[in-house]
Amino acid sequence: MLPRFLRRYENPMKIITWNINGIRAALGRRSLDWAFAKRPDYLCLQEVKAREEQLTDEQRGMLKLPYAWNPAQRLGYSGVATFFNHQPDAIVIGMEGTAFDAEGRVIQTVGAGFRLFNIYFPSGQRGKERVDYKLAFYAHLLKLCDKLHKQGESIVITGDFNTAHMPIDLKNPKQNQKTSGFLPEEREWVQKFLDHGFADAFRRLYPEKVQYTWWSQASGARQRGVGWRLDYFLVSENLMPRVRDVVVHDEVIGSDHCPVELVLDL
Repeated sequence: MLPRFLRRYENPMKIITWNINGIRAALGRRSLDWAFAKRPDYLCLQEVKAREEQLTDEQRGMLKLPYAWNPAQRLGYSGVATFFNHQPDAIVIGMEGTAFDAEGRVIQTVGAGFRLFNIYFPSGQRGKERVDYKLAFYAHLLKLCDKLHKQGESIVITGDFNTAHMPIDLKNPKQNQKTSGFLPEEREWVQKFLDHGFADAFRRLYPEKVQYTWWSQASGARQRGVGWRLDYFLVSENLMPRVRDVVVHDEVIGSDHCPVELVLDL
């Protein structure tokens, strides 16, 4: 029998999040082969930009795990998909039937002692109206999570948050103080989640580490190391002792984002 301290890490759970920026293009490039080869327990994709029925039979055959799909009503826009190795106890599409659900931004899966939110948070890049929408989205999600925490649930929120929380999370914080994605009011909402029983798992483990998950596709930003950390795992504080690692796979190409992996002790 293995010693107790080794048994603790014998069978970790792996959750991968990745804004794939169009699943049909990603399948065409075979970008997802890397993710499926990792054999994750959950694979959370954002910005799939397609409905299930728009995939060809060949493309469906390249999806190596069962999945839940939440497309936007608008074609070619937004959308999330969660793939899983084992059937969850429950799957919830959206956030309680609110107006936010029209954009296909949320899938909840329940199993293994926690609720997993796969979320593509709104961007505020198109002006004040979208910034306000983004902040309202954060507020509604936090209200829902507060209710779930009070009911005794543990939660993992992952996906593209479209916000860099702290100056360490982007290459040029001073130049982007008035840019959506680093506005004070957007950053404040990320902090509110941390003040309401969540931990930023990567930053908790690596308080001084500089690593990015998104790069502009213009001007060779990725090659020059000019990026932002926009893809997160926020976990309920009572889950942090189970967090073994958070790995930013910035060597993996195939999107303007890179995949991020959470490793949990079962």
